[in-house]
Amino acid sequence: MRLPTLIASCFAAILIGIITLANENHGEGILQGHLKIFPSKEVELAAPENSPTASSKIVQSYEEYPLIVLRKNNGKEVTRVIADTNGNYRIALPPGDYVLDVRRAASGRPLGHLRATPQPFTVVLGQTVRVDMDIDTGIR
Repeated sequence: MRLPTLIASCFAAILIGIITLANENHGEGILQGHLKIFPSKEVELAAPENSPTASSKIVQSYEEYPLIVLRKNNGKEVTRVIADTNGNYRIALPPGDYVLDVRRAASGRPLGHLRATPQPFTVVLGQTVRVDMDIDTGIR
């Protein structure tokens, strides 16, 4: 085989490999993580001395706390993701720099004492980045 033909064949093989890799990843990376909502236990409510102790279970639905993916450079919302019943989430995103934050669902209820720290992250083509989020609901 002549050298120019060999070089052309190698170049073609590399190009096919790059195209195949790009097609497999669809030009995206993966964000995955776990959402933990605090507190997640039964709380005791104060009760008058002559009445039985009142108790109430905190009912938490991950649907009430959608995670918001924002562009890091301009803060524009890219997408929302809701954790599954175990608190896990996974979403494909184009490569770039983002911030993961949380907002209360569009139920009209105010954020109240909700506390969560926005988490910056970077998505790389064909790779998975893990970002966990903790939310303190302020319910005591």
